[in-house]
Amino acid sequence: MGAAALDYQVVKSIGTSGQISLGKEHAGRKVLVENPEPGVWVIRTATIIPDNERWLHEPAVKKSMEKSLAWAAKNPPKESNPSELNVTRAISAKRKERTA
Repeated sequence: MGAAALDYQVVKSIGTSGQISLGKEHAGRKVLVENPEPGVWVIRTATIIPDNERWLHEPAVKKSMEKSLAWAAKNPPKESNPSELNVTRAISAKRKERTA
């Protein structure tokens, strides 16, 4: 952990319930609380990734997503008529079979 420049310091008191108020502007935020040594706490804001979305951050998936996004950036959407697409008709036929 490197030395970081301090923007400011504020003295806070720990309440009887063990809580410290960081201010309303931080209400609802998720934070990581690290305890690198006794009496020292480092509090950092954090973004939590839900378990069911963690797979999106695996190296192979992330690389594939980056490749897909690069392709999409180079190939903007083109106007089309869905009724002229064979795929649309096939899907419509399957829907009709399910509802019959």
